[in-house]
Amino acid sequence: MRREVVLITGANGEIGHGLITHLGKQPSVMIVALDVQPLDEELKPFVSKFIQGDILDNMLLGRLVAEYEIRTIFHLASILSTKAEYNPEAGHRVNVEGTLNLLRLAVEQSQWQGRAVKFIYPSSIAAYGLPNLETKMSCFCVKEQEWLQPITMYGCNKLYCEHLGRYYSRHYRQLAADHDKDNVDFRCIRFPGLISAMTVPTGGTSDYGPEMLHAAAQGVDYDCFVRPDTCLPFMAMPDAIKSLLLLESAPKENLRQLIYNVTSFCPSAQEIYDIVIKAFPSAQINFAPHQSRQTIVDSWPANIDDTAARLDWGWLPDFDMKRAFDDYLIPAIKQRYAVAG
Repeated sequence: MRREVVLITGANGEIGHGLITHLGKQPSVMIVALDVQPLDEELKPFVSKFIQGDILDNMLLGRLVAEYEIRTIFHLASILSTKAEYNPEAGHRVNVEGTLNLLRLAVEQSQWQGRAVKFIYPSSIAAYGLPNLETKMSCFCVKEQEWLQPITMYGCNKLYCEHLGRYYSRHYRQLAADHDKDNVDFRCIRFPGLISAMTVPTGGTSDYGPEMLHAAAQGVDYDCFVRPDTCLPFMAMPDAIKSLLLLESAPKENLRQLIYNVTSFCPSAQEIYDIVIKAFPSAQINFAPHQSRQTIVDSWPANIDDTAARLDWGWLPDFDMKRAFDDYLIPAIKQRYAVAG
């Protein structure tokens, strides 16, 4: 008899760490984790099975279909914005073709089980694209359906995969005689910049925030690649995990849309700098804007409207900016790098 499991791709990533640690503590949840790199040691106690492999490997995914009854897929694997700009074609292969492979797996599982598999997909504010800084300042709180003209490969990938999720959820093989309207239960969150104390940033264009913190705690000089007045929405990693789990557990009839914004606070880079310097007075942080990366950040909203998530599935962040830094980020990062108070 096949075992009922939760599949988590991109297990070693920032979100994967938090999600696996949380879910793995629940005795009723069996996790199959997938990543191209060996699983981090601290995650091993929380997973039932780890598979080192590539989401582009259809043979591997086929074995998953045969061996497990997958009830929920958390598809976290991706190449982030900065890395995808250096190699757009590789970004597209992983971010789009990999997602397509996982959606196909979800369809096969749904048909095998006779019920829709949940497909939880973290998207990004990179799906947005505002034309200039003036527009960004005048359209301060952006809704899900607004300004969807991304200027990065990563943003294009995320937006297209949102459309793929909608297609597989509502319109898959719509001309076929055996068309099934409930192939996949696709649910998507558009995340703001995420800040984690537990993992090091891995190539996101919003990572100047967490990079400041981690560099300061390690006593490493850091050149911030955006202007001090740069403003983006952010969220502490525990709230990101909370939002994924809330959306996954929400009754389907409560969900009036497939794609939801979530956010928490929207500091300027200067405000983050001030907090970091207060916590680490000897830190050497300079503002050295990188024009191309600055242009990308300027195309993303200064804030996003998460009203729909609050109304439909009870989203509410636990961490505002003060609590995120004072109660979570700074104490945990000091402990991580053994920095004296």
